[in-house]
Amino acid sequence: MPSTAQARRKAGLSPLSQSRLVRALGLGLAVSTFWAAAASYYLVFHDEMLARFVSRQSAMQFTYEERIGTLQRALDRAAAERNAERGSVENRLSALTERQALIEKRQGLLSGLGGAAAPIDDVPPPAPIPVAEPAARVQKPFPTPELRMGGEDRAEAAGRASSARLSRLEDALHRVAEAQSRAAAGIALQAGRSAERFRDLIARTGLSPARFDPPAGGVGGPLVPLGPDAFEQALAEARRQIEEETHLRRVTAALPFRQPLPGELAFTSSFGARLDPFTRGYALHTGVDMRAETGAPVRATAAGRITAAEYAGGYGNMVEVDHGRGLVTRYAHLSGTAVAVGQRVEAGSVVGFAGSTGRSTGSHLHYETRIDGEPVDPQRFLRAGAQLVFAD
Repeated sequence: MPSTAQARRKAGLSPLSQSRLVRALGLGLAVSTFWAAAASYYLVFHDEMLARFVSRQSAMQFTYEERIGTLQRALDRAAAERNAERGSVENRLSALTERQALIEKRQGLLSGLGGAAAPIDDVPPPAPIPVAEPAARVQKPFPTPELRMGGEDRAEAAGRASSARLSRLEDALHRVAEAQSRAAAGIALQAGRSAERFRDLIARTGLSPARFDPPAGGVGGPLVPLGPDAFEQALAEARRQIEEETHLRRVTAALPFRQPLPGELAFTSSFGARLDPFTRGYALHTGVDMRAETGAPVRATAAGRITAAEYAGGYGNMVEVDHGRGLVTRYAHLSGTAVAVGQRVEAGSVVGFAGSTGRSTGSHLHYETRIDGEPVDPQRFLRAGAQLVFAD
């Protein structure tokens, strides 16, 4: 049997070529083995690797999505906060505008009361009371922050207005509202004090202020409480006091508080018991006597209607004026009369002229006041009238 060397020689291969062939076969075998192993590994572990890869990608995607979601939520939250803040500013601006409109409305109500809104602690001391109706004085408006603006201006203001600025505006309007409440309370206090002074003057004459109250009629209606608003309560009280003061002012203007003669009065005989100048015995003097030159004009001490203008025995020429509510004044010993029965006269109108007719010892004016037909001391009215200022 031939040997290996002989076989190689027969094949015509040299030892070098044979070595290379062996290495090539070995390398091919190694490559085939590696490829087979790699293919086997791929086939065996492909699904697991793919699952791991997909899992890693999914985890990364979830992480990114979570981050994006967090950022988006933060942006949405910031946007919502900005919108809420803008809405809050708009609401506060709207509320401030409405409050300013209410304050301006209240200012008009205060001006309509016709009185100066003095502080409560700044009421002047008692002084002569004007009887004439006071002219309505236009009150200077309270300064209020200006909030009126158009849509674009409001949007711009809403964008840049700060909470501190709005708080300052709210505080300013609150102070104005409090000042208006104090003003209404001051008007009520002033009117109440004036009404009380008129009430006191009327009482000094022996008359009750209730005597001049209008007839009471039926009242009623649903109960609508004013509520706790300080201004509304102060305004209601101010109106009530002003109404009372106006009524008493008119009553006072209708009472015989004026002087029947000009200048300083000189009384020659007072009201009440006295020695009669003719009999020299005690008798009731139903009025007061005032020194007056013959022909001096005698004036009505209050408005009324003439109920007598004639010669009346011991009164001589006498004029009687009915002022209503049972109140009458008489002017006697006149040298002549200037009115006729039924005539309407105003306070200060000339009703006659001083003289010495009737039961008289010399030129003077006999002046009487009567309540429900009974003579009362005229000086009650004259002394009270000295505290009044009459607008002629």
